[in-house]
Amino acid sequence: MVGEKWKYSADELKEYKKRSMAKEVWRNYKKSPSAMLGLVILVVIIILAIVAQVIFDYDEDIVQQNIMNRLQKPSAEHIFGTDQYGRDIFARILYGAKYSLSVGIVSVAISCFIGSTLGLIAGYYGGRLENIILRTCEVFVGIPSVLLGIAIMAAFGQSIVVLMLAIGLVYVPMFARTARAAVLPVRDQEYIEAAKVSGVSDFRIIFTHVLPNSMSPIIVQVTMGVANGILTASQLSFLGLGIPVPAPEWGAMLSSGREFIRDYSYLTFFPGLAIMITVLAFNLMGDGLRDALDPKLKQ
Repeated sequence: MVGEKWKYSADELKEYKKRSMAKEVWRNYKKSPSAMLGLVILVVIIILAIVAQVIFDYDEDIVQQNIMNRLQKPSAEHIFGTDQYGRDIFARILYGAKYSLSVGIVSVAISCFIGSTLGLIAGYYGGRLENIILRTCEVFVGIPSVLLGIAIMAAFGQSIVVLMLAIGLVYVPMFARTARAAVLPVRDQEYIEAAKVSGVSDFRIIFTHVLPNSMSPIIVQVTMGVANGILTASQLSFLGLGIPVPAPEWGAMLSSGREFIRDYSYLTFFPGLAIMITVLAFNLMGDGLRDALDPKLKQ
């Protein structure tokens, strides 16, 4: 009996060692119901955004005005009602998911690439270079993200490309500090010292040894960053500095419907709900990834 129990445990240990890192993370990720809920919500949003590009015509269904149908309340014909220009809010929200998701993902990719590179360099080399990078990041962190985004948008004009670059630059310090903190416990490991003694270049050490062993907090920060990017894009569009109208961006829809909020609250309720659900999905996924990547929780 004891022998069978010991043999079973040994087999389990052998199987565990064969698992790849990705499979192990996925195994731990599935243990969290809230994380799986966030993943399901995000998948549904992505599918709806893709389907909307196929079933709706941008010129006829999204931006074309129909004054005869203006300000119709939610009904069987128009699930979310129509706006002040007679456009279907449901169709615009589904179509607008493309803008929010693309801005959030691309802007975070920009900030992750620039910020993580700076953080890796600062953490690996230390000294004066580290101080220069950190002090510069602190200057930008002291500026409110929306205010910095407004300044960039005002300087370079309104377009989706400028919006992505603006939000990407806003969150560079966040990724730089995260990457730098992740590098500190790795740079003094024995295998790093061995690579240096072997004559391996710093560039290769950073991107083949240091970065792979510092990815966990960066990956978590990416999911949180996408949520922040969507919120910032919505805030800028709400202020009239985001994606140019009449594109159905959720923040712009909130802004255009606020003057009718007393009698037609659905004009702002449904776009706000779309923002909330999407941001919640990314935050739930971020929490789940953080737990899944925590070595203390692996069994």
